[in-house]
Amino acid sequence: MGINQTTFDYFQILGLSDDPTIKPLLFCVLLLIYIMALLGNLTIILVSQLEQRLHTPMYFFLTNLSFLDICYTSTTMPKMLQALVVEKKTISFVGCGIQLYFFFACVGTECVLLGIMSYDRFVAICNPLQYSVVMNHKVTYNLAGVSWSSGLLNSIVHTVVTFDLNFCDSNQINYFFCDIPPLLSLACDDTFLNELLLQSIGVFIAWTPFLGIIVSYICIIVAIMKIRSSKGRQKAFSTCLSHIIVVILYYGSSISNYVRPTSTHSLDKDRVISVIYSVVTPMLNPIIYTLKNQDVKEALFKYILYIKKNKLLKKL
Repeated sequence: MGINQTTFDYFQILGLSDDPTIKPLLFCVLLLIYIMALLGNLTIILVSQLEQRLHTPMYFFLTNLSFLDICYTSTTMPKMLQALVVEKKTISFVGCGIQLYFFFACVGTECVLLGIMSYDRFVAICNPLQYSVVMNHKVTYNLAGVSWSSGLLNSIVHTVVTFDLNFCDSNQINYFFCDIPPLLSLACDDTFLNELLLQSIGVFIAWTPFLGIIVSYICIIVAIMKIRSSKGRQKAFSTCLSHIIVVILYYGSSISNYVRPTSTHSLDKDRVISVIYSVVTPMLNPIIYTLKNQDVKEALFKYILYIKKNKLLKKL
């Protein structure tokens, strides 16, 4: 059945909560998280671009991750915040499709990008003498292009097959944004194809990068253990620690939401999981990379001191 057979032209989003006593607090907390995510990721992008010694593949991919996190939060957070302050919590049929497309594009892109970042660390630690040759500018740009194109193409497929379904029983989305599992729960048509695509494409877009990350870090750990000095081992491991934490946070929450049958989904539990990887993780990523990365911290402090010095000179 096609999209033109749907009996309504908008969806009602139930949001995170209908409790009027906690809505103001929830709004303030989410707004603070959104602002922190925007400022934190913008800071990472600016510092990586301004600091010459950060013009390396590792920080190029980190810049892509930060931009991706800005896209992530900006796709869902404005509508989520609006739903906490207005009575009529609706989104147009077309708007829902656009939101789903961009959100799912971010999901797929980040899965592939995190896999590419682990490959970058693998080459840097396991084959350091060939690093500049293997990870040259052309290769890094091509790899980033692969991650973005994979996410965008993946999202086109899922958005088209999702909105080709007939939504006739209800237009109430028991969620805080337009995502595939809650939309499939509203469909009157058979969703077998949709679930099959989620599972099969998920193998390539999610599980393959994840397995690549595991293999990369097994090789990295073996290589680090062969380093004789404890200082050298610590330095090598510190370059990977931030990425490991981000991978655990992101994959630990996002995979469980998509790479499993829809019949096993609990929208209440999925809502909590979605908040983790679509709201909390984008805010935490710049903090993790700043606190665990000496180069980023030094560059950040350098520009903070520079700004303070200029302000002092202007006062004088």
